[in-house]
Amino acid sequence: MGLEELEKPEPLRSRGGVWFALGGGHQLHVGVEEPFAPAGKAHPAFRLAADELDELAKRLEAAGERVEWDDSLPGVRRFYTADPWGNRIELLAAT
Repeated sequence: MGLEELEKPEPLRSRGGVWFALGGGHQLHVGVEEPFAPAGKAHPAFRLAADELDELAKRLEAAGERVEWDDSLPGVRRFYTADPWGNRIELLAAT
């Protein structure tokens, strides 16, 4: 998704996981647990500008990744994909 990885503080590194910068001072922290099971229903959602949403969908499809469009919310364009470990990710834009 092109997110910048942030260095975790030293005391937290041994716990695993990864942190990303989202812009505007926001961060995304992704943790891990054993045994691992991908989240198929629970998921983060990221709002993008409409042109960015379309561009990201094209890039994912070109890379051979699944892009599943969902038109069930009026006034919202969105699709689901999965991260490399099988976790569900929602990407959306207002129309």
